[in-house]
Amino acid sequence: MITIPQGFSFLAARAGFRYSGRRDLGIILSSTPAAAAGVFTTNRFQAAPVLVSRDHLRAGSRARAILVNAGQANACTGEEGIRACRTTCGLAARAFGLEPEEVLPASTGVIGQGMDLELWERGVSSLAQSTVTDDPLAVAQAMLTTDTFPKILWREVALKGGKVRLLGMAKGSGMICPQMATMLGFVCCDADMAPDLWQEMVERATEASFNRISVDGDTSTNDCVLALANGESGIAPAADETGLVEEELTALCQELAYLIVQDAEGGTKVVRIRVDGARDHREAELAARTVGHSPLVKTAMFGRDPNWGRIVAALGRCGADLEPGRVRVSIAGREVFRDGTPVQADIDSLLAPYLDRQEIPVQLTLGQGPGEYEFLTSDLSLDYVRINAEYRS
Repeated sequence: MITIPQGFSFLAARAGFRYSGRRDLGIILSSTPAAAAGVFTTNRFQAAPVLVSRDHLRAGSRARAILVNAGQANACTGEEGIRACRTTCGLAARAFGLEPEEVLPASTGVIGQGMDLELWERGVSSLAQSTVTDDPLAVAQAMLTTDTFPKILWREVALKGGKVRLLGMAKGSGMICPQMATMLGFVCCDADMAPDLWQEMVERATEASFNRISVDGDTSTNDCVLALANGESGIAPAADETGLVEEELTALCQELAYLIVQDAEGGTKVVRIRVDGARDHREAELAARTVGHSPLVKTAMFGRDPNWGRIVAALGRCGADLEPGRVRVSIAGREVFRDGTPVQADIDSLLAPYLDRQEIPVQLTLGQGPGEYEFLTSDLSLDYVRINAEYRS
């Protein structure tokens, strides 16, 4: 049974934006104004809901609702799109007794398609008439596009004053590449958190989780992570307990990020890339991202081919300071390259059973310094091409 933070309700409805016979509109409501935090895409073509959510957060540090839809991205739609987004916030505000600025909108779908406000009016009316208010899974399902399963997790944190609860959900399986945020992700918490601290915690949790994944190297126009902490548990973490709350928040986001890579469009494997021995953290990140984004590395993983040559070729162009003779590469726990040459072994037959696994670790040691970084990526399959070739069909 899903553990729901106190003071939150969840509703979903069929608006008919694009998908027939399924819910495609959802809202997360807080019974009281909640400390609100947001992390948004750095794509310069930011969608209307990203711009409006950012404006609402600037206007005040608290919010009452997250409003999400699938099927109409409202991205690259100009001023008309922004006006339409504000209208949808107003519809939700009137339906649930809120101020429009207390609503944080998020959308996903085809870029360039605006909002059908008639569908929105009927959809919000259906939300308001819903009699089921305690089903977060319904909201997690309502925001899916090419995802094959909803991504929702929860946990409890024991503090001196009692337990507080966290619940998170995310959507994403394609157009995934970390730049601030990489999909739609929502977190609800019933701890009493100071807004500035909550924002800092969400930023750090995002950096350690959603910002460290990739499916295809594309960053969406609509990416965002939105988080509400409403204090309805009546428990404010003590100064020496905020680190524990952040630790659990980060772990929750990391698990959701893993599920996104696991559900990559057409993907069959999660590739966990660990870099150590870089000159510093930034260079370790450069190395990990370059290897993780490489189509040649990703297709080799799909083909269960331990082609370490593709890995070292990607490393060689990553921009990090390295000496080829110091680099060591291991795939699935087996060292395949060191001292500038391949390890003398029958690598193909040795690694064959390990490359059939759902998760494949790749270890890269640069031998230059203390820098470390971990990055999750997926393989790249024939189905990825098919899914995206047919996306607007």
